[in-house]
Amino acid sequence: MKKLFLFTLIAFAGLTACKKKGCTDPNANNYNADAQKDDGTCTYDSAPGNDIVVSSNITTNTTWTSDNIYTLASRVTVEPGTTLTIEAGTIIKGQAGTGANATCLIIAKGAQIMAQGTSSNPIIFTTVADEIVQGQIQSPNLDPTLNGLWGGLIVLGDAPISASNPSVQIEGIPASDPNGLYGGSNASDNSGIIQYVSIRHGGANIGEGNEINGLTLGGVGSATTIDHIEIIGNQDDGIEWFGGTVTVSDVVVLNAGDDAIDTDQGWSGTLNNVIVINPGDECFELDGPEGSSLTAHTIENAHVSAGAASGLVDLDDNSLLSLGNMYFFNLTAGQDFDQMPVASADGACTFTGAFEAVIPSGEAVTDYFKDGSDANTSVINAGSNTVGATISEFTGWSWSAVSGALNF
Repeated sequence: MKKLFLFTLIAFAGLTACKKKGCTDPNANNYNADAQKDDGTCTYDSAPGNDIVVSSNITTNTTWTSDNIYTLASRVTVEPGTTLTIEAGTIIKGQAGTGANATCLIIAKGAQIMAQGTSSNPIIFTTVADEIVQGQIQSPNLDPTLNGLWGGLIVLGDAPISASNPSVQIEGIPASDPNGLYGGSNASDNSGIIQYVSIRHGGANIGEGNEINGLTLGGVGSATTIDHIEIIGNQDDGIEWFGGTVTVSDVVVLNAGDDAIDTDQGWSGTLNNVIVINPGDECFELDGPEGSSLTAHTIENAHVSAGAASGLVDLDDNSLLSLGNMYFFNLTAGQDFDQMPVASADGACTFTGAFEAVIPSGEAVTDYFKDGSDANTSVINAGSNTVGATISEFTGWSWSAVSGALNF
């Protein structure tokens, strides 16, 4: 028996020793596809995981590659006429800062961002406090409720807005910065592509009650492509639209400190397939136009897990919008769809599909869906919904899905 064991051990050692050695990293210059064991000989044009600090505006076409981590050390703007390309799998981290020193990435009106992550290699914006590295989805050290640790992503365009002037300064950016202007007359303006992007722990405070949204879209045009977006732990809103015509799809907002979804200034696009979980204020803050232009937007196919939210849907008298196929659950007393806009040319809310809601025991649907919105709402048991978001769109690439937060 001892001889058999010894023979087996020797044979195993021989097989191990026969494994072909070489560079096993596909990102290396000398990658050897036949190598079974890495021998430490990999070479690179630049060391993998280099930390590149970005502290000034981007004025020439630039590519950020996935073998580096880019650190925003200040308010960085991609200036007009310039394109920033971000490879799939790239990580961008923002340093801490408040007031005029709050770190953020601005895509100015007339500039473009080409941030095309994939379902297997998302692009991640986070804080320098995050120890995440390439290939990881979840932060190894930060909780998804942490917020305000850097700024956010701001995209500005030349599409129409309904405001006091055709072009105005975006909130969250000091008035002294001319790159903060947005709005114009080009409805089909193109600010680029943003796909499979996760934005985390943002919302730095730049002044009393003035924080940066996770993703800000100011006057962004319809030729811009935005889909598969995740916002986690932002101190202000998850996503806020200020006018524009862009359509956005496949969005999850988890633990926003203020509103999950906020629309202003006559945004006239569509938000399709959205999941909202546990915002600090409203699940949806859907404001009316501020100027003479009267344009409507559409939100449909939503899962709304209200959690600790202050409210479900907050509308103005002059809000102009359509809502449909929305599933509301995890509700608590005091949360509501507060009012229907005054039916007129200046304000209206139409329903393109049903609402379904899980109402707490002993309470009525009219406690939560007011001013006639209850007529579009069916009361159901948890998990028996026939409307809502397609959760599978977030599988694999989003922290929300990987962590189990979408296991409703």
